Amino acid sequence: MYLYQVLHIYKVNKHVLSEEVPEIHRYAFKQVAVLNLAYLVTFGSELAVVSMLPMFFQDTFGLSIIMAGLLASGFAFMNLVARPGGGLLSDKFGRKKTLLILLGGLTIGYMVLSQIDSTWAVPMAVIATMACSFFVQAGEGAVFAMVPLIKRRMTGQIAGNVGAYGNVGAVTFLTVLSFVAPQVFFLVIAGSAAVVLVITLVFLDEPKGQMAEVLLDGTVELIEVT
Repeated sequence: MYLYQVLHIYKVNKHVLSEEVPEIHRYAFKQVAVLNLAYLVTFGSELAVVSMLPMFFQDTFGLSIIMAGLLASGFAFMNLVARPGGGLLSDKFGRKKTLLILLGGLTIGYMVLSQIDSTWAVPMAVIATMACSFFVQAGEGAVFAMVPLIKRRMTGQIAGNVGAYGNVGAVTFLTVLSFVAPQVFFLVIAGSAAVVLVITLVFLDEPKGQMAEVLLDGTVELIEVT
């Protein structure tokens, strides 16, 4: 299956390898790569944590499965405000700066979650979980605030590419969980987020200036991205 996919990828893109791409159609692929990784640790960790959190609350605090599920649902509930909030903050205060702050917040958040044990009061554990969740899901919004600004005519392809890495992150982190304790699982996510934070700081460029778009009639439109 891998070889089949590689063959067809080559067939679709071989003209790019044999002919020089006009400057107007070029974009920095490193932008896509960094956003892929950022979505891996944001949405990927959300999917993983939502899957294991009821079990974690049940085992840690001796709760019934129903109560554990209700309390753990607060992590996903934050989506209602956090994800659009992340996009709004990104538009208002700068996309790279916002993403860096949110990645830093979720790194600290997961480090806090790794310290939760049976000595914690249940309300404090829930508050810590929801606080971490805010940074995770706001980070998702901040990632997609940048996606359309890389190359507008390829927004669908880039969005699909970035979104796929959320599933990659979920599978990766849940695989880790199958081998380690939940506390170590949270630390692995925190460490991954810290690495992505550094990569984002070094390699991600703040969208600025103008983006050229070739319209159907052949004319070129310059779109402000700041």
